[in-house]
Parts: sequence; C-alpha cells; structure tokens
Amino acid sequence: MKTFAVNGAGLGLRRELLQPLESGVPDVIKFFEVSPENWIDIGGRLGKIFRAYTERHTFVAHGLSLSLGGPEPLDIHFLLRLRDFLDEHNFALYTEHLSFCSDEGHHYDLYPIPFTEESVRHVAERIYLAQDILERPIALENASYYVKPPLAEMDELTFINAVLTEADCAFHLDVNNIYVNSLNHNYDAAAFLKGLKGERIVYGHVAGHDLDKSGMIIDTHGQAACDPVWQLLELAYQTFGVFPTLLERDFNIPPLADLLVEVGHIADLQQYYGYSSGIALDQRSGRDSTSVTAPCVALPPDLTSTDGGNAARLPGVVAAMQVDGARS
Repeated sequence: MKTFAVNGAGLGLRRELLQPLESGVPDVIKFFEVSPENWIDIGGRLGKIFRAYTERHTFVAHGLSLSLGGPEPLDIHFLLRLRDFLDEHNFALYTEHLSFCSDEGHHYDLYPIPFTEESVRHVAERIYLAQDILERPIALENASYYVKPPLAEMDELTFINAVLTEADCAFHLDVNNIYVNSLNHNYDAAAFLKGLKGERIVYGHVAGHDLDKSGMIIDTHGQAACDPVWQLLELAYQTFGVFPTLLERDFNIPPLADLLVEVGHIADLQQYYGYSSGIALDQRSGRDSTSVTAPCVALPPDLTSTDGGNAARLPGVVAAMQVDGARS
C-alpha cells in the first residue's frame, strides 16, 4: 500500500480562520496548507501565532510564484529564502503550479505554458534546479487556464504526463481545476482524470469556482465545492485509490462550521473508498448530501446543453447547474 507524507482531510489555513481555530483544531482536520508567499516575511505577533500552529500541526506548502514554466531565470534568492522557511516550519510537502507567473518580475497570475516538447524539457530542467536548491522534492499541480496556449504540439493531458515523466516528480491533483478547464475548453473531465498518472499523486485539492461576466468559469476558491467536483473526487478515489485531500477556500470565507462540513465530506469519502463501495453517498456517509454539497454557479446555455456537449459527460452535471444566477 502506498504511503503518503500527510494523511486524511485537510484545510487551507487563511488568516480569517486563526481566531475561530483558537479554541482548538477539530479532529477532522488532519493537515493544513498555506502559500509560503503569504507567510514567509511575517513576523511579530502574527508570525508567532503561525509558528505555534506549525509546531503543533502538519503543514504542506503550495507555492504561487516559482514560475516553473517562465522564460526568466529562476529567482535563486527567493528559492534560498523559501528553503529556509520550509525547513524552519518543517513542511511535509512543497507543491507548485504547472504554469508561469513571471517575465521581468512576478505577476502573481498563473499563465499556461505552451504544450510543446521544448516546454516539457524546459520545465523539467527548472524543476531539477529548484529541487537541488530547496533540498527537497517538488510536486506539480495541474493548473486552471483561460486562454489556450499558443503553438501547442500536444493536448493538456499529454503535456502534464510528459512533464511528470521528464522531471520524474510527484503530482498534486486538483479536481476542481480539471472541472473548470473541462467546461472552459470543452473536454471530457472524467476521461481526462482517468488518463493522469495517479501513481504519482501525493495529495489532492477540492474547491469551488465562480462565473465571470464573460461566461468563463473561474477557479476562485470562493464558493463551496459543487456536486460535479465531488463526483470527480469520488472518481479519482475509485480510479487511483484514496489519497490525502484538502479543501481550498480563499475568498468569501464562511463560518468555520461550514468549512468543516466540507472537510468532513472529504473524510467520509476517504473512509468509504478505503473500505467498501457501491452505496449511495448520503447512505454511506450518514449525512444529508444536500447539506454537504452545493449546486454549481449558473452557466451559459452552451455549457448546459444536453445534446452531447460537455455537460452531458459528467453524471449529474446538468441537474447541479439549475440555479438562478451565479453565487456571489
């Protein structure tokens, strides 16, 4: 059986959650995640509070600005600071996006990398260099993107698998990003998921998304995860086996109790797929599924059609979308 650096269900730690968690961390949360860029230079009282958390609980780091696919040289000074930060707080894992975010400076937006053989080699070389400096492995996360990369020689799935193979690195699976990309770029989310290198997964993400005025689905982490995203997570467990999974929520932060319902839902699925199969979700978890999952934001008509379009490719997608207006 595969062993993982972390286990169970996790929650992204935002500063808004520090006060609600002051009285104690609920047992259902087995690990936390932060972006190093949000904490690396924080000192004083807040820095001491964060240090107290990392001393008592398991943490993973999910980076925002390494820009593994970027054209500019890696920021060695930042990598050295990052190494010291990861060591100081004893992070169990460090992951980054398969994207780039810099060209003559850090932009803090994630841009897609051209799906080419040259890009595969370029990213792999930068991963090897970054790992040498950090003195630890890097796991890559599949990223959301909103403009198809130019000059593509392969599709997204082939590109992700090629980079993972060339760099011989671990994989951080984000099922919401698969769902978002499948709607924005019209592909079969379930087939995409099944084609990934599941043996390289170190942990996963679930999250929510929003509808932009343009009709694009945006990976905001600003809503509860919707039914089709939970279905993709179930499919991932069925396909690859159970792996540690974390709930991301970065905007519109609800009360901690609401987040714990979603984290608890992850734990229910993990327990179920670890030991048995074949029972409806609300029966096996003991929870009312309508109180755990959420409808998706309302989508444009071309994405909700049932005449063979993308919405028909995921069970339950169309029904989950029948709500009045996008959630804000």
